[in-house]
Amino acid sequence: MVKINPEGKLKAKVAIVTGASRGIGEAIALRYAQEGARVVVSARTIDDGDHVLAGGINNVVQRINDAGGQAIGVRSDLAIKEHRKQLVDETMEVFGAVDILVNNAAVTYFVKVKDFTEKHRDLMFEVQVNAPFHLSQMVLPGMQARGSGWILNVSSHAAIHPAKDVAGRGGTVYGMCKAALERFTTGLASEVYSDGIGVNVISPGLVATPGVVHHQLINEDTPVENITPVEHMAEACLRLVHGDPRELTGKVTYAVDVMRDYELEAEALLA
Repeated sequence: MVKINPEGKLKAKVAIVTGASRGIGEAIALRYAQEGARVVVSARTIDDGDHVLAGGINNVVQRINDAGGQAIGVRSDLAIKEHRKQLVDETMEVFGAVDILVNNAAVTYFVKVKDFTEKHRDLMFEVQVNAPFHLSQMVLPGMQARGSGWILNVSSHAAIHPAKDVAGRGGTVYGMCKAALERFTTGLASEVYSDGIGVNVISPGLVATPGVVHHQLINEDTPVENITPVEHMAEACLRLVHGDPRELTGKVTYAVDVMRDYELEAEALLA
């Protein structure tokens, strides 16, 4: 049986995980809680059944608290500036200063450039670029005052330039957002290096999350070896938010590489 270790690697740390109602965000929230973190589970979906995709922040919170951990859920639409501020304010009111921020939330449309609407383009940039920037701005002063903290951004292989002779399926705007997020990560890591704050960005590879399946990024023809278990992503994300930030910052990396480079074994997640 998987249990909470209150004396774990993230003992008493306060972590915000966005996009945590399902998939990768849910897995990260569970894994951090297992290592003793007090976790704020944030997303737009409150309960399972509220969205076309399965999952909800209340489900994740209940799993953590039932196992003896500490978690709260904060509904937040990261496209709305006031919601972002409320997320940080409520976290600090309940648990105190933020030690770890994981920017995982995303809104994605796979449409080719000629047909992409301004509304959808602006929404994607708001959630995947402006929101991580704004949330980081709000938690940085506290981290700098304490001389410690971690910011982890979740990217995608889509940030890599595609081959010009391979027909795309409409991921140009998604790739633009993730490329911006990666450049933000390395720039911020440089700015706060002397403050004891680690800033990293990680891509999961193909994980069979509800969203990935919904967008048909994985199907029956996808080779098994190309699919990253969500437990591996969660373990890699854990490794990137503890240790010496002077030696673990500014990384643009991938779950498979973190698992290999640090010789990690994925832990099972709370059922």
